[in-house]
Amino acid sequence: MAHMDKVVASAAEAVADIPDGVTIAVGGFGLVGIPEILINALLEQGATDIETVSNNCGTDGFGLGLLLEKGRIRRTISSYVGSNKEFARQYLAGELEVELTPQGTLAERLRAGGAGIPAFFTPAGVGTAVEEGGLPLRYDGHGGIALASQPKETREFDGETYVLERGIVADYALVHAWKGDRHGNLVYRASARNFNPPAAASGRITIAQVEHLVEPGELDPNEIHTPGIHVQRVVHVGPVEVGIENRTVRS
Repeated sequence: MAHMDKVVASAAEAVADIPDGVTIAVGGFGLVGIPEILINALLEQGATDIETVSNNCGTDGFGLGLLLEKGRIRRTISSYVGSNKEFARQYLAGELEVELTPQGTLAERLRAGGAGIPAFFTPAGVGTAVEEGGLPLRYDGHGGIALASQPKETREFDGETYVLERGIVADYALVHAWKGDRHGNLVYRASARNFNPPAAASGRITIAQVEHLVEPGELDPNEIHTPGIHVQRVVHVGPVEVGIENRTVRS
């Protein structure tokens, strides 16, 4: 079964062939379940002009925020973009293009892309700028809008209006799993499951960093969250400590 062994020796080797200008789906939510070791390897590798698809674009100095600081992200499709001052600065300065997408819609766009579904109808965003257009994708740096979102197609089903959203197929996906085997089957832990399964499905080439690498057959098939068919490369990174975005305890 050697040909099924998807383990690569290092994070650097796993991301070595990622070229400039690609779309990368990235798992995680805030600082939970983010593939930080793969992101750091991509930072070292040097690919630029990247479009990221991720719930949020990291925080200042962490996760995708590191790529953002170096000016390596050209465009992002995101749901939550708070907690990142550099993101706000680049967006308002016209340096970064941002496609804001409702959170559930973003998850389904990734899932649909991974399932071969090109588009779907959803009630989320009906009657708002998501449907009607005009959301600033890029500012001109002087307070004006350089590029705005276009209106989306709507359709009625059973008396309710729905808006058409496109599935997302990414060139690459970077995900974090708690356990993985050599065939690329993945298990996520608790809330780190978040956007990792749909991101993993969405990528044409999916790279998973795993805390615990096990042999094929060790994972209970009933507990596998992402089947190995979605995963092309596995990197064993050992236990990873989750950062805390906002400490809310008394000093």
